[in-house]
Amino acid sequence: MRQFGPLILSMVVLAACTAAGSSPVAPSPAASAPPATEPVDLTILAAASLRDALDAVSAAYASDHPTVTLTIATDSSAVLATQILEGAPADVFLSADETNPAKIVDGGLADGPAIRFAGNELTIVVPSGSSTVTTAADLAKPGVKVIAAGAEVPITKYASQVVDALAGLPGYPPDLAAAYAANVVSREDNVKAVVAKIELGEGDAAIVFATDATASGKVDRVDIPADAYVRATYAGVVIGGSDRPAEARAFMDWLSGGAGQAILAEFGFLPPGS
Repeated sequence: MRQFGPLILSMVVLAACTAAGSSPVAPSPAASAPPATEPVDLTILAAASLRDALDAVSAAYASDHPTVTLTIATDSSAVLATQILEGAPADVFLSADETNPAKIVDGGLADGPAIRFAGNELTIVVPSGSSTVTTAADLAKPGVKVIAAGAEVPITKYASQVVDALAGLPGYPPDLAAAYAANVVSREDNVKAVVAKIELGEGDAAIVFATDATASGKVDRVDIPADAYVRATYAGVVIGGSDRPAEARAFMDWLSGGAGQAILAEFGFLPPGS
């Protein structure tokens, strides 16, 4: 049985038998592959922001591929990439950016190139009912408690792009980026942990993926101006050391094909090229 490092925050194992009663999803013709003739266990390491969507993906994939079990572990993309580079066993890596899959490719640990499979938008979240932050400019107000993630976590890099763009907009303070950084009171391991802090009222605001804001149901959203729009791109890669490379590639094809895209869209993810 494969073991995972302590930095992995959550694991979902959905065997084919748990898919009973789920709505079958037709596989994409381009993603079809000969069915496995014996049980196959694929280990998927995935960005924390994909956790909820991958529950549905797992059930649908089990319906289409009854001999395949997906073992899914989620955490920060940066943490997972580091674990893979250090030898953690995995078949597929799904990241909330393109930088971390590129590290796997550049390190010679990938079976083929990285594949874009989803996009996401960013939004500001605040505790439900809070009026401390009502506009993006309020992120720079003195005393505002901003919750962020670690420096290497993808959401942090996307948030930095948003803040830099806001600082260049008319009516926004040019030192907004510095003021925002000064307001950061906590840095969490991944975006799910960031949202959890806002849900608990332990911070006034955070910049997160729109899908995580929607999934929470316990936070309010503050829109980011269109002129500061930043789009997140998700990419995945098959790990070169996979014991089941053909099945791993078939899963990536399925996820980036019609069936997988339909499920991701249900959770608010964008097509990879939009």
